[in-house]
Amino acid sequence: MRWLKEPLFHFLLIGAGLFVLFYQVGDNTAGRADRIVVTADDIDRMAALWSRRWQRPPTSAELDGLIESRIREEVLYREARALGLEQDDTIVRRRMAQKMEFLFQDIAQPAEPTEEALEAFLQQNVARFQESARLSFMHVYLSTDRRGRQTAQDARLLLDDLRIQGEHADPTAVSDPLMIGYRFVDRGEREVARLLGEDFASTLSTLPVKQWHGPIESAYGVHLVYVYERVAPRVPALTEIRDRVRAELLSEKQREANEATFKELRSRYEIVVDKPDGERLANLTAPSR
Repeated sequence: MRWLKEPLFHFLLIGAGLFVLFYQVGDNTAGRADRIVVTADDIDRMAALWSRRWQRPPTSAELDGLIESRIREEVLYREARALGLEQDDTIVRRRMAQKMEFLFQDIAQPAEPTEEALEAFLQQNVARFQESARLSFMHVYLSTDRRGRQTAQDARLLLDDLRIQGEHADPTAVSDPLMIGYRFVDRGEREVARLLGEDFASTLSTLPVKQWHGPIESAYGVHLVYVYERVAPRVPALTEIRDRVRAELLSEKQREANEATFKELRSRYEIVVDKPDGERLANLTAPSR
């Protein structure tokens, strides 16, 4: 076996040994448990999936959000595996990350808030708890489809008559048919907006009470309106909405605790985001709007 003594064979044998040694003990940082790498190819795939779903490329901000979501999922997935959550659950990565989110809520349950904390939360979030203005009104509806070019003239003539009758007018006697009705008592401004449109509700919030006004347009047509009463927006007292304030405060505290827990977990990892170069990234993202 002269080939066993050939220098070329020895060179190949040494090369193979070095390859095996390098594979076993060489630089293996990409597989380190405390290192998360988001490669340019990963980002390509995320951008492609986004584009297929939304029929446009993501903006730079949206792509950053996808990357952060991927990192969050990987952090939670690894922590779930470290706790052995996958041993009796065959659902894949996303389910395990969700299980970690649920675990947060068990670990970091916020304390029961005091009355002082509830009152402070209510005052700090007035807009969240404020009730919309409430309206009581009646209206006469004039269908533009039915009346055509005569609508404006009919509205003027009817308005004169209605102003004479005041609050004793009967809108059903002179209105065109409308399924939502002609009298509304103590309705929230948002509900009025849902029924008759934002512009209609906004106009009603400015009209003097106890008199007929119009014509006012809605999605249905033209209206003549009499506002009986308007109650200004208000923030209920804590005693009226305590359960709601408590629920929202606890929910906010839970979110804060969850985020703090995640940040602590995330800090255990070296995060590497290998973004594509400028030209390649520009091709992946849509202009910011």
